[in-house]
Amino acid sequence: MVQQITRGIKISVVTTYEGSFYKNYKMQYAFGYTITIENQSKDSVQLNARHWEILDALNNVEIVSGEGVIGKKPVLKPGESHTYTSGCLLTSPFGAMQGHYSMINFTTTKKFKVTIPTFKLSAPFAIN
Repeated sequence: MVQQITRGIKISVVTTYEGSFYKNYKMQYAFGYTITIENQSKDSVQLNARHWEILDALNNVEIVSGEGVIGKKPVLKPGESHTYTSGCLLTSPFGAMQGHYSMINFTTTKKFKVTIPTFKLSAPFAIN
């Protein structure tokens, strides 16, 4: 598990290897990740957007940005958390992801970014 706290928002990430398959004559490696967003601050916040950089071992970088997470823009009161699971495909058996969430603090009405710590994606057979 990888964890990081930014402005009282704790991000925890757990990854899984889901398997491999061929798509358009290329091998694809599927990974899942479960993220828990925990509000350890004293203010209510809302997650509005996400930004990802997905890297694979072949130096390919995919940028993914969009509203919310899996179709939701969760509001977290102090002490609350939100957990979701998603996934990605890589063209190599290992890589990494990193990024940030764009959030708003309801008390101050200010927007801020919460860092998603870099986490590794690796197929068990590819680990030395």
